[in-house]
Amino acid sequence: MTTKVLGKKMLIGGKWVDREQTISVFDPQDQTVINTVPRATVKDMLFAIDEAKEGARVAAKMPVHERIRIIHLAADYVEEHRGIYATTIAREGSKTIREARGEVARCIETLRISAEEARRINGETIPFDQMPGHENRLGYYYRFPIGIIGAITPFNDPLNLVAHKIGPAVASGNAIIVKPSTQTPLSALLLAEAFEAAGLPKKVVSVITGSGSEIGDVLVTHPAVRMVSFTGGLDTGKDIAHKAGLKKISMELGSNSPVIVLEDACIEEAAEACVPGAFSAAGQNCIGVQRIYIEENVYDAFRNHFIAKSKLYKTGNKQLETTDMGPLINEQEAIRVENWVEDALKKGANLLAGGKRNGAFYSPTVLEKVPNNATIAHQEIFGPVVLLYPVKNLEDAIQRSNAVEFGLQAGIFTNNVDNAFEAARRLDVGGLMINDSSDYRIDGMPFGGVKGSGLGREGVKFAIQEMTEPKVIQFNLKR
Repeated sequence: MTTKVLGKKMLIGGKWVDREQTISVFDPQDQTVINTVPRATVKDMLFAIDEAKEGARVAAKMPVHERIRIIHLAADYVEEHRGIYATTIAREGSKTIREARGEVARCIETLRISAEEARRINGETIPFDQMPGHENRLGYYYRFPIGIIGAITPFNDPLNLVAHKIGPAVASGNAIIVKPSTQTPLSALLLAEAFEAAGLPKKVVSVITGSGSEIGDVLVTHPAVRMVSFTGGLDTGKDIAHKAGLKKISMELGSNSPVIVLEDACIEEAAEACVPGAFSAAGQNCIGVQRIYIEENVYDAFRNHFIAKSKLYKTGNKQLETTDMGPLINEQEAIRVENWVEDALKKGANLLAGGKRNGAFYSPTVLEKVPNNATIAHQEIFGPVVLLYPVKNLEDAIQRSNAVEFGLQAGIFTNNVDNAFEAARRLDVGGLMINDSSDYRIDGMPFGGVKGSGLGREGVKFAIQEMTEPKVIQFNLKR
């Protein structure tokens, strides 16, 4: 792999280009500069969109077997260079090297699924003679690519979340322009390199590095961009929805996920699952465990197990195999989390573990008795902090779980199937994990939420549905 591509150039319309103005990419662990990427301009984005028009025409004409072949080759490329991909993820972001390897494995899986789903973009025959007077008509519908997709991706999964945009887009015959996070752009550029090495026609994929405030509005509002796929925060999502105009919008906007622990559950297993569910990726995880509602009879037992396991969670150097948790993405985010915890403590919360900051590092933190007027009680923490609450029963837990603006995923621990189905029916979420924490996902399942957690669904098959439209074909057969 060429280090010249990594971090120094961006891919626009099939060409790797640099710019005089650059953005520095830092390792949040020690603030060392890893590399620089071009600071794209409005002119660059407009050029990328013009090039993508041709890319969309080329992509739509690609036979399905070619799409399958190219995506598999891209997955092969990532697998062959997985060490470099993992190191890049671990350096530019918050993940430990072990977490980064896991993300690379998931990226490969996402691409493999995309290749397989390309062969399953099916339509159906339509019985037009279901209406009297239409006896001579027959037909069908098929799904066609929508054209150009604009994708905006966050820092917390800098490789696999980009794969979740590019893989389905290529599989469904679209062109795509990716604007990755300025904090973690290197992994996205590496994935673009994989598709180039796989022989993807030029202009089908562009990866543009730059400030969202400078180039984001162009991508979102341009009439040639027929869909915006965004993963990020709620406020930004609302702003994009307001500006985008008449086009498809797919959004995953985060959450403050609840987990319910009932008295009939295995308490130790529940705690064992919820600790990494809360603290993996330094808590910067949209489905990470934030609120845990525990039935009163087992509250003390669960709390004791959870605190003990939290204190064993090792924070430190991301590159060490023994490290469980690295820093937040930057010191500013760590200070924000620290301030939110201090706000909760001032309002009456109890600190059970953690609560210490060192630069961008923030220790795994457990709070209880957090009042509803604390910011941390109703907003997405996006940091390594979890809140424990005793509840009277399942009804109490469901009501409190639903009493927020978000609804992405939830978890419940119970050995009572009736309780599990009751929670499945009544929790306002896009997914419920039974006897697992909220932090569970495979790349083939539909992924998305309700309320402030987003619009539409990701997961390869379901993203392809979002990225295509049905076209009806009808024949009037004359006798």
